[in-house]
Amino acid sequence: MFKSYSMDLAGRKLTVEVGRVAAQANGAVFMHYGDTVVLSTATASTKPREGIDFFPLSVEFEEKLYAVGKIPGGFNKREGKASENAVLTARVIDRPMRPLFPKDYRNDVTLDNIVMSVDPNCSPELTAMLGSAIATSISDIPFAGPCATTQVGMIDGEFIINPTADQKHVSDLALTVASTREKVIMIEAGANEVPEDKMIEAIFKADQVNKEIIAFIDTIVAECGKEKHTYESCAIPEELFAAIKELVPPAEMEEAVFTDDKQTREGNIRAINERLEEAFAENEEWLGLIDEAVYQYQKKTVRKMILKDHKRPDGRAITEIRHLAAEVDLLPRVHGSGMFTRGQTQILNACTLAPLSEAQRLDGLDENETSKRYMHHYNFPSFSVGETKPSRGPGRREIGHGALAERALVPVLPSEEEFPYAIRTVSETMESNGSTSQASICASTLSLMAAGVPIKDMVAGISCGLVTGETDDDYLVLTDIQGLEDFFGDMDFKVAGTKKGITAIQMDIKIHGLTRPIIEEAITRTREARIHILDDVMRPVISEPRKHLSPYAPKIVQINIDPQKIGDVVGKQGKVINKIIEETGVKIDINDDGSVNVCGTDEAMINRAVQIIKSIVTEIEPGMIFTGKVVRLMNFGAFVELAPGKDGMIHISKLSEKRVNTVEDVVNIGDEVTVKVIEVDKMGRINLSMKPSDLAPKKESK
Repeated sequence: MFKSYSMDLAGRKLTVEVGRVAAQANGAVFMHYGDTVVLSTATASTKPREGIDFFPLSVEFEEKLYAVGKIPGGFNKREGKASENAVLTARVIDRPMRPLFPKDYRNDVTLDNIVMSVDPNCSPELTAMLGSAIATSISDIPFAGPCATTQVGMIDGEFIINPTADQKHVSDLALTVASTREKVIMIEAGANEVPEDKMIEAIFKADQVNKEIIAFIDTIVAECGKEKHTYESCAIPEELFAAIKELVPPAEMEEAVFTDDKQTREGNIRAINERLEEAFAENEEWLGLIDEAVYQYQKKTVRKMILKDHKRPDGRAITEIRHLAAEVDLLPRVHGSGMFTRGQTQILNACTLAPLSEAQRLDGLDENETSKRYMHHYNFPSFSVGETKPSRGPGRREIGHGALAERALVPVLPSEEEFPYAIRTVSETMESNGSTSQASICASTLSLMAAGVPIKDMVAGISCGLVTGETDDDYLVLTDIQGLEDFFGDMDFKVAGTKKGITAIQMDIKIHGLTRPIIEEAITRTREARIHILDDVMRPVISEPRKHLSPYAPKIVQINIDPQKIGDVVGKQGKVINKIIEETGVKIDINDDGSVNVCGTDEAMINRAVQIIKSIVTEIEPGMIFTGKVVRLMNFGAFVELAPGKDGMIHISKLSEKRVNTVEDVVNIGDEVTVKVIEVDKMGRINLSMKPSDLAPKKESK
């Protein structure tokens, strides 16, 4: 049965249609927000997937270019692999919803969102987030929702709920908050050094809106919601836990995990697993569950040690950061390099500078974003965690970590006018034991400064963790979590920023939300740790961006010309500009506003190209002096190319102070000569002189 529900959301109409399309999915909604249309579906398999110890959730965000009236480029006129924006959107949908499914649920679930029409003022990403939550809530899939999501911008200190495309471009904040009816469950933010107290205010402004949306969703679920289906639980039998504890008492498990060395701890657990496999060799049912059972035993042990005994696996205090180290200039030939180490987490970052023409071109649903000048890429090779597997290129995690670091650094980058370069930083994970994304931010800051990029301020990142008890008041926030505390804890709260304020947040949790006191404490802790990293670790290594670029980096000179002269510089079919490039070996980028970037590694050739361009666009007047090449000889004189397409003639009488019998006695084709413009006649013909008396500056008469 088709039903339609509507509410006002930030001054625009949100409509949810149920039963109109996709009836065979477990749950489906046709979402309309303004003129944005997204089909969101939730589908589950009828049986659990065998042989896995995780919940197999897949989230898709499919950008259809017909939604913005485009045909895909390239030879294959179909949409290709998911764009970076699609991957990041899918991750933002996944993170708040995953904790709301049962922990022992092993049925495959797919949340699919197809963007079918885009209104620039009504975010398709937000529409899909709400659609996934509603589709799952009305389905028969077990789900402890609903949840809702709101975006917040900030212009002149005022918060904007679900900002339009134009508002986003001038906003100092790009915040996305997901909530259940009681708590905040996900935070994602990019910010222009927003103070901590202002960020907390924005988070709970979004939380208020989310509660209104959830009340709206409740009315839909009440009328259209299906009864949740039963499922086959994959929980570990209590009898197995009891048998394991007899063989491995809690004190032994504590001793196994209580070490600051990851390899030692993994070796201890491996030895325990081998003992248990030998002990249960005849019980095939239990043999297949040992790995998961030991994992959960470790988890309970670590959580108890932290929450009740205030002991961390590596012996640190609750607010203590692991050993930190920073270095620059590890790679001699790259344009800039920096390495940041935190305990057993280590990132080596390389910075590359290039002309703006090498900025990344984007072909997506956002017509205002057609290129990206700063690119941060993150790589996570298997050796960084002591494993072996083939490299298959970046996955969703790598893309997400790279985007987080990129978002953290964009607010401090110089403008194109200040620094006319495309910039790429690449974070190579050398070693990983928790929060490599935040180490990437620190290493990127170091490499940018080492490369001479005049960033406005230094940026650092740190992550806080959480272990909770039975009540909302029973919790402990941990500064700088390592891998084990991330795996077994309830939260990974990453915050990056300068001393002035926050530039990025990403919060992942495994429980059903966070209270305001937890969020406030985590943000306060990350600020304290961030200031320590900036002042005591990074600044002593490199206190400000270098004044000069690497000798291996391209040099760029920017000049401005009359936009109406662009055609003269380019020439017919590009002949003029290509000749300049061929002669000097530089790269030339010309923008519609008349700004010209000349890029190369040879400073003399850059200056030569600039001189040629200026000579092309400059109106030639008597008295000007040029250096040009002789291109043609006649009986009566020589023609000199002053600039591409602009020749002048030196009459034979103007070649020398002495009498000249033949032109060849003084000049030949290809000679480079310095000349002065004597006259530009009514026909536009340019007459030149090489005579020293004409070239010499005239003395002022007394």
